[in-house]
Order: sequence, then structure tokens, then C-alpha cells
Amino acid sequence: MANTIVFAILAVVILGSAVMCVMTKRIMRAATFLLFVLFGIAGIYFLLDYTFLGAAQISVYAGGVTMIYIFAIQLVNKQTLRGFVERMKGSRVAFGAFVTLIGFLTVALVFFKNHLINRFAEVADTEVSMKTIGDALVGAGRHGYVLPFEFISLFLLACIIGGIVISRKE
Repeated sequence: MANTIVFAILAVVILGSAVMCVMTKRIMRAATFLLFVLFGIAGIYFLLDYTFLGAAQISVYAGGVTMIYIFAIQLVNKQTLRGFVERMKGSRVAFGAFVTLIGFLTVALVFFKNHLINRFAEVADTEVSMKTIGDALVGAGRHGYVLPFEFISLFLLACIIGGIVISRKE
């Protein structure tokens, strides 16, 4: 019962922050609401006892990516943003609603197709062990994720160094 209540609180925080992130007109507030969304997702990971994923969510996404967004926002010239006003056109709203409907129908189609396949097929319900997931995350072999993770970290480091170089006055 307590897990359900905590999940409901986290879901409200995530959905509310996501809506506010999209709806606010101030860019720093949007970055702050994005930070709340990422912390809420980390909370769900901790609720599911995926402590490694929760810690990675906080350190990589909530800590690193959000700080890069804020750093990039601070690099933008305030004179550029001062006259920036975005107006919603009816055609853009209609196109966005159409794309959203297509995406929803695609997800529903895949869900029902897989649900019907699982219902009528004899599918063994196997669970992947945490050791297998851990070996895949830190393995450098064919299906390992260490090298892509290191490439992404080097790319983020290059972005930070590039931002510092751009921000210099000289």
C-alpha cells in the first residue's frame, strides 16, 4: 500500500513537472522543471529497488545533462532572447495533434498485437537476472555497453570544453 502511495506521489510530481516544463515561458524554469522530472524518474527506480539505475539517473541525467542545459542557456545572449516571442499557429497545433494521434495509435497497435500474441502463444515467462544485466552493462564484449558509455562521456566532455571556449570573451 505504501509503494502505491509513493508511486502516485511520484507520478503526480513527474506529470506536473513535465507539463510545467513544456508550458512555461521562462527557459530557466523549464530547465528546473526538467530536473524535477528526472529526479521523479530516479525515485521510481528506487521504488522498484533498481538502486544502480536510480543512482545513474541522478548522476548522469539529473546532474550532468541538466547542468549542461543550464550552462548552454547561460551562454545564449540575453539580447537574443529578449525579443523572442513564440506564437502558436492553428496549423501547427493541428499538425502536432495529428502526429500525437498517430503516435498513440502506433503504441496502441503494438500493445494489442503483442498482448494477443502473448495470449495465444506458449511463451516462457523468463526473468533476466541482475548478474546478466550487470555483465552487459560493464562488459566490453560484443553485447557490452562500456565502450558506448565511454564514447558518450567523451562527447559530453568535448561539449563542455567547447562551451567554455565559446564563452570566452577573447
